[in-house]
Amino acid sequence: MNDSDWVLVIARTQFALTMGMHITLAALTLGLAPFLVWFEARWLWGKQQVARDALHFWLNIFSLTVAIGAASGVVMEFQFGTHWARFSHQVGGVIGPLMFYEVLVAFFLESALTGVMLFGFNKIRPGIHFAVTCLVAVGALLSAFWILAANSWMQTPVGFTRNENGVFLAESWRSILLSPSFPWRFSHMVVGSLIAVAVLMMGVAAWRLRHFKGESASRLMLNSALTLLLFAVPLQIVLGDLHGENTRDYQPAKLAAMEGSWRPPAQGEGEPLRLFALPDQQAQRNHLEVSLPALGSLYLRHNLTGHIKSLSEFPAEAIPPVLPVFFAFRLMVGLGLIILLTTLTANLQRWRGRLAASGQLMRWMVWLSPAGFIALLSGWVVTEVGRQPWTVYNMLRTAESVSPLSFGATLAIFVAVLLIYVLAFALGLHYLLRRIKGELPSGQPVVIELKTPH
Repeated sequence: MNDSDWVLVIARTQFALTMGMHITLAALTLGLAPFLVWFEARWLWGKQQVARDALHFWLNIFSLTVAIGAASGVVMEFQFGTHWARFSHQVGGVIGPLMFYEVLVAFFLESALTGVMLFGFNKIRPGIHFAVTCLVAVGALLSAFWILAANSWMQTPVGFTRNENGVFLAESWRSILLSPSFPWRFSHMVVGSLIAVAVLMMGVAAWRLRHFKGESASRLMLNSALTLLLFAVPLQIVLGDLHGENTRDYQPAKLAAMEGSWRPPAQGEGEPLRLFALPDQQAQRNHLEVSLPALGSLYLRHNLTGHIKSLSEFPAEAIPPVLPVFFAFRLMVGLGLIILLTTLTANLQRWRGRLAASGQLMRWMVWLSPAGFIALLSGWVVTEVGRQPWTVYNMLRTAESVSPLSFGATLAIFVAVLLIYVLAFALGLHYLLRRIKGELPSGQPVVIELKTPH
């Protein structure tokens, strides 16, 4: 590869790194904010000290996440000017206003009100504080709205024209905001964030209940997380299916890469469900494929004989990298099924009054803590890598979007960003683990003995 090829690889790697870390933080704030509202409501209207302890336990974690997330978001968006200047020049008329509103919401609503929520707990009236907490949750949702509207437009671009220089001009902001993939991408991300946080909270609560026997705040956390998961995980399966149908209609090459489908099945046969394979992009075939005949058509076309477009129907230069998309999709789905089975098992034990005595299940929930975020990041690998080789799907190639930087400058920026992000996230993770293992903010752990019914 020449220097320009290496610049593209480094620029893409840096954006993937910063985006992945930022999405993790954004999902944590988006999914945790409704829990803060729930705990504070339980404390205000139920006068439950246990709810106040749960609220304070997660409030400092939430605030730290917002602070690091805001900083990481600035670095991420600066890349549009440093590494992706050609993209910004051509698409700035559409993406610029959407990113501006996202930054406006993130800094002036979410971040500012988080400070009030954190430091104003005993300084403003409880009702006003609760209103601030609700506004923070709304701010997190609005921030996700703007960023996902921008991303969805890049995936399924509509409502624009291009001038003689190839610059994108907004023609219908309503169409841009409600691009064909936006409703499913937005709802899938919101519910995915709730699931990721609920799985994390479930694991944290399980760990604390094993080390602080019967701690009432942790029991409330665990019950709240398990109740939400019971509804959110089945909903996410439905949303994922609808999102998949949208991908089939608007980004068929991405869906073919997800399925590892190089050629259409024989006439009269359905799409196989490929459980495992090693996609070989150069040979355009799969090695070591393990599949179940026709079952792929069941979730792809909702019958046993329907087909999707195969990768052989697209030009070689328009096919995304198949191997990472193929495996990321299976990792996401596999973790989702594991979370579903764990949710059903834990809720069943809870209803029987045996959850506190289920040592192996409680240990398993601790180990499962990061699974929701891993599944969420896997989904974003499918979304972003599956869109390649385009930044604006079928309109602007990634290779045509990168800035004309030198190899040395690109590498120096990458190393600096990598060091800063690793340091920031290492310190944040260290604080998170200390918080999880420490006492409740109100003082000594509040303990209520849990007895298994005879």
